[in-house]
Amino acid sequence: MHYCHNCPPLSPIVTAPTQLYNNFYYPQAQPIVHPVEVINQHHCVPVPQHYVTYSEKDVTVSSVKKRKKRK
Repeated sequence: MHYCHNCPPLSPIVTAPTQLYNNFYYPQAQPIVHPVEVINQHHCVPVPQHYVTYSEKDVTVSSVKKRKKRK
């Protein structure tokens, strides 16, 4: 660099420092809880059920044949 011999020396200008960061990252376990709620739903569903009823009776039948009436 070439300096002029007629120029007076200047005072230095000092700026604010520039900050450089070196970041170091380390894994750290973070527990995350996922609650699961099981809901048992009970549903009443109509289902057809078919019932057959019957009755029984005793009838006495004569062994004698009835005559046909003549007109």
